[in-house]
Amino acid sequence: MIALMTATAAGLSPVFPRGTRVNERGRLEIAGCDAVELVAEFGSPVYVVAEDDLRSRARAFVRALADRHRDSEVVFASKAFPCTAVYRALAEEGLGCDVASGGELYLALRAGVDPGRIYLHGNAKSEAELQEAIAAGVGYIVLDSFDDLERCVKVSRGGSAQKVLLRVTPDVAGATHHAISTGQADSKFGFTVQEAAAAASRLSSESRLELVGLHCHIGSQLLELDPFVAAIEAISGLGRFQVYNLGGGLGAAYGGAASPPAVEDYLDALVDAAHRWLGDEIRLVLEPGRALVANSTVTLYTVQTVKRNVSTWVAVDGGMSDNLRPMLYGAVYEAVVADRPLAPASERCHLAGKHCESGDVIVKDVVLADPVAGDVIATPVTGAYGYALANNYNSVPRAPVVFCREGAARLVVRRETYEDLAARDVVDVTEA
Repeated sequence: MIALMTATAAGLSPVFPRGTRVNERGRLEIAGCDAVELVAEFGSPVYVVAEDDLRSRARAFVRALADRHRDSEVVFASKAFPCTAVYRALAEEGLGCDVASGGELYLALRAGVDPGRIYLHGNAKSEAELQEAIAAGVGYIVLDSFDDLERCVKVSRGGSAQKVLLRVTPDVAGATHHAISTGQADSKFGFTVQEAAAAASRLSSESRLELVGLHCHIGSQLLELDPFVAAIEAISGLGRFQVYNLGGGLGAAYGGAASPPAVEDYLDALVDAAHRWLGDEIRLVLEPGRALVANSTVTLYTVQTVKRNVSTWVAVDGGMSDNLRPMLYGAVYEAVVADRPLAPASERCHLAGKHCESGDVIVKDVVLADPVAGDVIATPVTGAYGYALANNYNSVPRAPVVFCREGAARLVVRRETYEDLAARDVVDVTEA
């Protein structure tokens, strides 16, 4: 019998959710649930969320920021994992929420998030989305452009003034993929520093909108702290405000060799810079997304085919419909055979998806332990932008989400059905 081992002791990658281990059957166990049994019960692909990991990261972030700055708020950047159960869990842990569309606003409200703690973002908000946000009583609308500002003025009628922030693009870029870099001057997001000053002047004469602060977000999956500090200095010349929302962007570890800054080091850098450049009598808001949810989740697949030609191709029953990041950004993941995660692995493989694209490869050059059809494959760190970017390419139904905690698994999002694929059709082909 194989003794129970923690992820570190067992040699499993540290990027798996906290508490992941190998059980007495030699299988991968996530939050007390056998990965192979999860696939037997819920099918594959399936997103498996270790609920305690998710909640503990949220609690740690809230506590660490409060320890460093009294008037502070942690807000979940929900675009990372816009799932009702995730919204609800993080709200229960004391987080506010940022939403970037009417759909995310709907989900957040449906999950019970306090509307007063919701921040509405978006570089191209429609009148309808602004109206929905104001009607719901959202705490803050983050204005992204002059068109956005005037549109918000137009729909803000009667009642108390709507609190707004100006999103400022500080011309500071971190080292990340160009598709998720937002702080550079040539960006679709935000006002330049010069434009922000003009927007603040415009708002000073507008009774329906109350400018209470600034927002700044320079990108995602950032692994260095200096750009965050530089961005804070860059916006400090715009004057003093009540609220500073410094966005998110802290990266996650996708591989065992990765070493993003610890949350404590990240907060030390941001809070110190904020106190230096913005003052200490401010409301300080941060919007982590990936840093909260990425490592909480593992996607499980079943191997359908192993093909050996020039390379070894291990094809599973999912792919770019459930994890688009490798194809969009060249994102690199790890993978193990969940049936025998500690078995010696010597065969270099390409973990491929089932979709009709040669680029549908989840992990290139991954070393697996003698993969065969029927094996369960686990890819960790899929909590951020896996479910969020899921799609129906090749008319594949989207995968379910399962929360696991202390050996109990519960379905929080069911798998789509073929009937779901046709649910929006307005022509009944059976009558055509």
